[in-house]
Amino acid sequence: MISAFLYVYGNLVFFYSMSLIIIYVVLIIMADQQAKKNQKWGKKYIRSMIDSSPYTKGVSIVAGAYNEENSIVDNVNSLLSQDYPNFEVVIVNDGSKDKTLEKMIDAFELVEIPYDYVYKVHCQPFKRLFKSLNPKYNKLTVVDKVNGGTKADAINGGLNVVTNPYFINTDADCLLAKDAIYECIFPVLQDERVIAVSGTMSISNGFLLNSKGEVIEKRPSSKPFPLFQDLEYKRSFLIGKMGWSNINAMPNVSGGYGLFNTEVVIAAGGYSYDSFAEDMDMLWRMIGYCCDFHKEYRVVQIPHTCCWTEGPATFKTMNRQRTRWGRGLIQLIDKHKKMAFKPYYKQLGLITFPYEIIFEFFAPVIEALGLISLIYLLFTGGINWLSFWVMLCTIYLFSIMLSGLIIFYDFIQGGSYNHIKSYLKLLVAGCLEPFIYHPLITFFSLKGYANYIFRTRAVWGDMQHKGHKK
Repeated sequence: MISAFLYVYGNLVFFYSMSLIIIYVVLIIMADQQAKKNQKWGKKYIRSMIDSSPYTKGVSIVAGAYNEENSIVDNVNSLLSQDYPNFEVVIVNDGSKDKTLEKMIDAFELVEIPYDYVYKVHCQPFKRLFKSLNPKYNKLTVVDKVNGGTKADAINGGLNVVTNPYFINTDADCLLAKDAIYECIFPVLQDERVIAVSGTMSISNGFLLNSKGEVIEKRPSSKPFPLFQDLEYKRSFLIGKMGWSNINAMPNVSGGYGLFNTEVVIAAGGYSYDSFAEDMDMLWRMIGYCCDFHKEYRVVQIPHTCCWTEGPATFKTMNRQRTRWGRGLIQLIDKHKKMAFKPYYKQLGLITFPYEIIFEFFAPVIEALGLISLIYLLFTGGINWLSFWVMLCTIYLFSIMLSGLIIFYDFIQGGSYNHIKSYLKLLVAGCLEPFIYHPLITFFSLKGYANYIFRTRAVWGDMQHKGHKK
């Protein structure tokens, strides 16, 4: 019985692995095609077209803040320094217990203003609304509300006061590229069907900043977890999402930096306060809304790095973040299972959903069973060593090739770092990732599945408040 199971399982893993390799090769080709479409338009052309147009779309930047008194002033100044002709910044003080609100009031000369609280989407109650007396900060609005425990509730609070047709979902402590709004709004101007645009994100843990919070030097982190995650982000954005974007099958728009159609988000009900993967859940509900009401839609990934965020640097925070992501994935699949394999939901139902189930959800389960099978075969002497080494070397070399391709592409684009030696760190991380980082991610994902199945109570720490950024 065991031998029969191992035989079937071995063949299943072989075809599963080969299918995944083929999918990645196809994604690389599609990502290259999508990148070339984006590169047709130079930065100067994009800027001149937007600046000279009387129909330039207004954009609201919505960011939640919770217990960030030490950095909130610099963070808000960074958001206000965006280079775009028509934008506003909405900071949601999500029930901070420290002096986050007081710091903003003093630094930006805020005063409470009367406001008719019409809740377009669900969130915890507002306390007060603030604007600045200083014309220098006329783009800033600060919402003070009861803590909702999640980033989703904070963003919903911001959605209730935004005044523009598009908004950007980010975190107050993210570093944004000056031209990020230009880059993200351009696909909307090209195609009115675009309901969401995902900007590429990178990790900022190793960056050197001045006293104003401005980047002096871009360099990778000296700690392993942020370095591994930086490589993972590049692979996810520049191959995965760029490839899926080419066929309008994007699985999610990053919770760290994404531009959305305000009307569609509100019509779809806003962010789910109880979701552990609020960014994916929001996009899937937006697409579901468009399909239900027969509206054409497109979701676009751009290769331009729009945002740098701080990744978890310790085992504890990485465990918390990835366990939540695992829990969020199984929750998402359970919540939206009616969409699976249905042509009515277009690419989401026929491509994205099956891929998420087969190659994202089941991957940690298959890997865990593989490890158990390997241990059993080691003790029983049942390993075909030739097949074992061929499979191991094939998958490992493909992984190295994929990492090397991403690193080279980022380098020639002049992307993440200032020095070539910084990319050598990423290359070393790519060589070590399958043996150190990936097994941990698999374990954390399985832990998240178990937490959801057994309804383990979630603890919302700092990393949870920031949400799913991948």
